[in-house]
Amino acid sequence: MRWFASAFALGLMMALFHRLTAGGALEARATLALGFLLLAAQLGGDIARRARLPRITGYLLTGFAVGPAWLGLVRADEVGALRLIADAAVALIAFAAGSELTLDTLRRERVGLTRLAGGTILFPFAAVAAVMFSVGLWFPVTVHQPVGDRVAVALVLGTVAAASSPVVTMAVIGELDARGPFARAVLAVSVAQDVAVIVLLSLVLAVARLVTSAGAVNLLVAGTALAHLVGSVAVGAALGYALAAYVRSFKRDTALLLVAAAFIAAEAAQLMHLETVLVALTAGLCVRNFFPLEDERLRGTLRRGSLPLYLVFFALAGAGLHLEVLANLWPWVLLVAGLRVVALRYGVLWAGRDPAVSPVLAREGWLGLTSQAGVALGLAAVARRAFPEWGVSLETLIVAMIGVHELVGPICFRRALRLAGEVREGEHGRENAEPDRAVLAPGGGV
Repeated sequence: MRWFASAFALGLMMALFHRLTAGGALEARATLALGFLLLAAQLGGDIARRARLPRITGYLLTGFAVGPAWLGLVRADEVGALRLIADAAVALIAFAAGSELTLDTLRRERVGLTRLAGGTILFPFAAVAAVMFSVGLWFPVTVHQPVGDRVAVALVLGTVAAASSPVVTMAVIGELDARGPFARAVLAVSVAQDVAVIVLLSLVLAVARLVTSAGAVNLLVAGTALAHLVGSVAVGAALGYALAAYVRSFKRDTALLLVAAAFIAAEAAQLMHLETVLVALTAGLCVRNFFPLEDERLRGTLRRGSLPLYLVFFALAGAGLHLEVLANLWPWVLLVAGLRVVALRYGVLWAGRDPAVSPVLAREGWLGLTSQAGVALGLAAVARRAFPEWGVSLETLIVAMIGVHELVGPICFRRALRLAGEVREGEHGRENAEPDRAVLAPGGGV
């Protein structure tokens, strides 16, 4: 009952200060809200661990509970004021994800990884697009739209369904310290998905321009999305080189350097309209593969501060969840989410027919790719700008679907890691076990 008493006392204090500071300056309220939010999320993470759930699930649920969508102890404007901190945290997690990938490993396992990425992109895209077009006459977004517009909406929803989240994947890996071949393969595939869906969305918007009614699609958005992809990679490579050069020259204050670089990356991405996740992923990949000595220092610093980092990001992400749309659109949100999960499963099973993919990855890999966040939310914003007439309704549905996957994904991936033998049963916190078999062997063998 100690956790119940702690939760009650903390909630009472949050409610009191929420009332007392109602007329205060936004910056002061946001700072106070962040402190209370982190305390509450830490308690929620402990409760989740006792319930055999990932800590980050507890952080997300606690943030959602005290956020503007439910109890309102943290206001919407306060969450908005803390956006830069959330972006900096996601940049650090994405940098850690990129630094787990080596070009040598990717080259050796390219056959299996390519087949996995193909299955997990094409199957969800085709399944969601086909079904949503077939029910377009009843779907609220397209019920009064011509056939061409229904095709465009179905293709966009299929594209978003093909996205995954390397940030959430890396958070679960870091929490459980599960860095075996199964975890590395899932992380690599999730990165490939996030890059591929940006290109895919640009192609979809180009096709949509040919079939939709006049003025329904802003084609300029497609070219802008591709330009942002190239810009994100270029800025990430430059940031990785700058980080490595600093560490090589000064060899101190590594933690402060990473925090400063994360804020710089987040602010630059916002000003230049780039993807923070892709910028940080590229920076981590660049440092890992071209500056290995400097990478060891940076990765060691990131691992030591990983749990507080996850606490900040997922608590703020939970507070920013908008699931109230489920009250009206829940059958459609669950339909798209269910289609995506089923298609992921069959896409991974299809990839498992190749001998380069191990049976354990073919059976359980889809569980690790359920999460969505980051780039998928960026795709929702692109869809809103691309379709001026009904893009807001489409974005609302997509954001709700991503919220469902963001909550369920960590639980699914934790189970997948246990089934793959890379996390021991009965342990909590930072767990690890050596896998008893290879997932993707050099040369494409099992």
